[in-house]
Amino acid sequence: MLKIYGRISSYNVQKVLWLADELLLDYQHTPAGGEYGGLDRPEFLAMNPGGRIPVIVDGTTIIWETHAILRYLAAQYGNDNFQRESPAAQSLIDRWVDWSLSELEPAFFGGIFWGYYRTPDAQRDQAAISRALKRCDQLYQRLDDQLRQQPWLSGETLGLADIPAGTTLYRYFEMEDISRPELPNVRRWYQQLQARAAYQQHVMQPFGELKGRLAY
Repeated sequence: MLKIYGRISSYNVQKVLWLADELLLDYQHTPAGGEYGGLDRPEFLAMNPGGRIPVIVDGTTIIWETHAILRYLAAQYGNDNFQRESPAAQSLIDRWVDWSLSELEPAFFGGIFWGYYRTPDAQRDQAAISRALKRCDQLYQRLDDQLRQQPWLSGETLGLADIPAGTTLYRYFEMEDISRPELPNVRRWYQQLQARAAYQQHVMQPFGELKGRLAY
């Protein structure tokens, strides 16, 4: 049985659990990290020497790094919606997966979610937060432009490209007291994601306890 390690409050673990359910996989989820601890134990470090989550074990295959896990699950278990046959078609998916990691997530999670939401008022860098909000406006507008042309980020159906960027949306839209552009196409996409049982279960997790709290 596939084993997935990591705490559900981690957005990277949420990506993996969401995808696993979309692929209808049978798996065992073991909470790890944060309040659960265990990342410095020898048995965990034997799986990931970096001591980070998520980690999966699939038979004799052990994989760490979130997007490597996503690509493995899509390639190993996905249909054409998650793993395209031609390298050219797959590159359209991979571009958005990598863009989410290199552009969107640093701006949103690093700049806004950590810089604003999880940082106590007295410690916030308001200038850095303003820059991050401006950058997020640009990046979500780019998503909106793409989604004007197609119903899902992956194309005509939900696919791998939707997972990383889509995981940001619950926290982005549910956080109070931040400005957001109109983004009609992103909001429509978000509504589509909210209708999916796997998204509801794994991504739409309350996060109010994290406000003003820097510790995991």
